[in-house]
Amino acid sequence: MTVPPTNDLEYEFGLPQKEPGGPSLEPAHRARPWIIGAMLIVAVALVGYLIVRNQPRETAPIEEEAQLGVVPAEPEPEALGREPMLVALPDLALSDELVRELVAGLSSHPRVAAWLATKGLIRSATVVVTNIAEGHTPAVHLRRLRPTGDFRVIERNDTLYLDPRSYDRYTSLATAVASVDPAGAAELYATLKPLFDEASRDLGNSDTPFDRWLERAIVQLLDTPILENSAPVVPAESVYAFADPKVEALSAAQKHFLRFGPSNVKLIQTTLRGIGVALGIPAAQLPAG
Repeated sequence: MTVPPTNDLEYEFGLPQKEPGGPSLEPAHRARPWIIGAMLIVAVALVGYLIVRNQPRETAPIEEEAQLGVVPAEPEPEALGREPMLVALPDLALSDELVRELVAGLSSHPRVAAWLATKGLIRSATVVVTNIAEGHTPAVHLRRLRPTGDFRVIERNDTLYLDPRSYDRYTSLATAVASVDPAGAAELYATLKPLFDEASRDLGNSDTPFDRWLERAIVQLLDTPILENSAPVVPAESVYAFADPKVEALSAAQKHFLRFGPSNVKLIQTTLRGIGVALGIPAAQLPAG
């Protein structure tokens, strides 16, 4: 800061002007205005410093939580499904008729019609989805959809392989899945979701919404590798096991899915991926297959 001349400072403080020829002021008296000004400046600076120092610091909430060792909670996953249809839902025990009507409008494939002829449709579908999500094969709950014909193996150069002719047993089931419109399936699920949630709670799954079971089941099947060539197998008690340890280490649901054959697996996975996206599952969470 530039200090103004002494005379100007004296003028501002109203000090008497020196008369010509009069006695001169003592040096200590001339310095008094400087002392007063300096004291005022220091006082103002001190007050300003104290005010600024005592102001609460604005810290971003995330930084404050990090300083306190608090980890922000992860956001809840989005609910699955599209806008539900405007229909009145019956009690779960009386829901078969409505389910048949809505699903029949989604697909007229004979295999879908065969499943609709069973009872307890919501409960059965809930068990199947939960089984797949946990890695178990749901075959015992889908007896009406059981393929005709026998499971076969063939031998080449002293090695057993899955017989490609066995894949044909599942072709009609794969085309039934492919006949379902993904957007329609997502709307149907959103409509019936309260019934699925109730059936899931009855299974003891009160802590996990059925959305998460459905998502896990879809991911489980999409994460099943496609075996382009016939897979070698080995006898294992009364069944056959995959000779490749990596394949045999897959879940029971995935190994059963592999028996559909590469073409049928691809067809079903393509439809499941479309349904997953229509349900609102982020594409990044859906395995590429």
